Amino acid sequence: MLTQTSSNVRFRYGARVIQTAMTLLALSALLPAQEALTLRQAVDLALRSNPLVAAAEAGEGEAQARIQQARSAYLPHAEFSESFQRSNNPVFVFTSLLTQRQFSERNFDIGALNHPDALNNYQSRLTVEQVLFDARKTRRALEAANFTRQLASEDTRRSQSDVILFVLQAYFEVALAERNLDVARDSVGSAKADLSRAESIYQSGRSTRADVLALRVHLAATSEQLIRASNDLAVSRAALNDALGVDLDQTFELTTPLESDASPPEYSLEAYRRVAVENRAEMRQADLTRRLAYTEQQIAGSAYWPRLAFEGTIEADRQNLSSKGGAYWFTGVTLHWNLWNGGETKARVQQARFAETRAEALQRRSDSAIHLEVRKAYFDLQAAAERVEVASAASAEAEEENRIIQNRYKSGLSTITELLRSETALAAARTRYFVAVYDNRIAAAALEHALGTLSANSALVN
Repeated sequence: MLTQTSSNVRFRYGARVIQTAMTLLALSALLPAQEALTLRQAVDLALRSNPLVAAAEAGEGEAQARIQQARSAYLPHAEFSESFQRSNNPVFVFTSLLTQRQFSERNFDIGALNHPDALNNYQSRLTVEQVLFDARKTRRALEAANFTRQLASEDTRRSQSDVILFVLQAYFEVALAERNLDVARDSVGSAKADLSRAESIYQSGRSTRADVLALRVHLAATSEQLIRASNDLAVSRAALNDALGVDLDQTFELTTPLESDASPPEYSLEAYRRVAVENRAEMRQADLTRRLAYTEQQIAGSAYWPRLAFEGTIEADRQNLSSKGGAYWFTGVTLHWNLWNGGETKARVQQARFAETRAEALQRRSDSAIHLEVRKAYFDLQAAAERVEVASAASAEAEEENRIIQNRYKSGLSTITELLRSETALAAARTRYFVAVYDNRIAAAALEHALGTLSANSALVN
C-alpha cells in the first residue's frame, strides 16, 4: 500500500513537471517581438551605456583638469579681499588715519594720541603674485599631471576592452542558453513521440508496462531539463542587459549566430607575447607609474631650493564704504628658502624613492602576469578549436546512432534501455558541441583581450 502511494505521488509530480514544461513551450510561442541586436550593436551600446566605461571616461576628464591645475602655476595669481576693523588702539587709530589720508593737525594732540576715539577702517586689497623661480617644481608638476592623464587614458582603453569581453561572454551565453533550450525542447518532443510509440506497442501486447513507465520517467526528466534551460536563458538575458548597461527587463533578439571556424592560434606564443608587451594597457600603465614616481621624487627634491616671487598690492582704506579714503600701492620681490623643516623634505624624497622602487617591482609583476595570461589564452584557444572538431563529430555520430536505435525499437529489435541511452547521449552530445563552440568563441576573444588588441573594430566583434 505504501509503495503504491509513493508511486502515485511520483507520478503526479512527474505530471506536474510535464505540464509546467508544456506551459513554457506555449508561452514561448506568445512572446512579443524583440528588438534585433547584432554583436557589434551590443558592443556599441555597452560602450555608450556601461557604467565602467563612463567611470573611466570621467577619470580621464579628471586627469585633464589636473593638467590645467598644474599649468595655472605659470600664470600670475590675483586675490581680492575686503575687511572691516574697528578699535580705539592708539597705534591702529594713528596708522588708519594715515592710510585713509584723514590725518590732520588736531590728531597731534597728546590727549587724542593717547586716548583716541574708536575708529572704523574698511580695507579693500588687490594682490597679484607671479612666481619667478621655483626650481622647476611647476614644470615637473605639469609632467606628473600629463603622466596621470596618460594613465587615465590607458585605464579607459582597458575598461573598454574589459566591457567588450564581458559583452561577448554575455551575448554568447544567451546564444548558448537558447541552443540548450532548443536541445531540451527537442528532447521533450522526442520523449513524447517515444512514449506514444511505447503505448501503442504496449497496447498491441508486444511490450510490458515497464517500458511505458520508463519513458514517462524519461519524459519527466527531459521536462525538468526544459524548465532549467528556460530559467538559464532568463538569467543569461539579464546578465547581458547588465553588461550592456540597460534595464534588466529589456529583451533583444540576438542575430549574430553562435558559430566558430575552429581555427587554432595563427601565430606563435612568442609572437603573441611581443604583441601583448606593446599593446596591453597594464604594461603601459606600469611604465607610466614608474615614470610618475620618479617625477614625484624630483618635485619633492625641489623643496631644497629657494622660491622667488614678485608681488604687487593695491590697497584702499576708508572710514565707511561710501566715503573716499586713501589708496596706495607697493611692489616687491620675495625670496622664500626653507632652511629647516624638521626633515620633512628629506622624508618626502625618500617616500618618492620607495614609490619608484615599488613601481619598478609592480612593473615586473605585471609583465609576468600578462605573459601568463597570454599563455593561458593561447592554449585555451588551441584546445577549444580541437574540442569543436571532436564535439562536432561526436554529435553527428550520436544523431546517426539515435536514428538507428529508434528504427530498431520500432521493429522490436532494440530494448527501451538502449533507446533511452541513445536519447540521453544525443542530448548530451548536442549540448557539448554548443558548449565547445561557445568556449572557442570566448577563447578567441580572451586571447585578443590578453594581447590588448580587443576593440570595437576587432574582427571577432564584426
